[in-house]
Amino acid sequence: MSAMTISKLAHEGGVGVETVRYYQRRGLLELPERDGGGGLRGNVRRYGEADIRRLRFIRSAQAAGFTLEQIGELIELNATEDRARARTFAHQRIAALDEKIAELQAARNALHRLAHDCAHGKAGPCPILTAFDGD
Repeated sequence: MSAMTISKLAHEGGVGVETVRYYQRRGLLELPERDGGGGLRGNVRRYGEADIRRLRFIRSAQAAGFTLEQIGELIELNATEDRARARTFAHQRIAALDEKIAELQAARNALHRLAHDCAHGKAGPCPILTAFDGD
């Protein structure tokens, strides 16, 4: 699949055309030259397999929680094969995910206690509702 239009690239990457353009403005995706052809299908930008791979890389890295700035750095690291720096990025992301998991587990445990107290409580306001009341 080569010589795709931007809409085909976006479709293959599971994003919208404006997302592709945004990534190009951020320097994450190359902006190919126009093909210069004439007619109805001429003078458009054409994308290839490498562009699909890059777009999928960006989307996968985002799914792992990397910011676009970090993704740009990862792309640069790929060109230099700096594995140590890539590992550092991964460890930093793991630490951030561990922190988020701990926060979510604490929230889950608190909500679980409130649900238990609500089910086994006596008359009066529900502990779940009073916990979110803010007073």
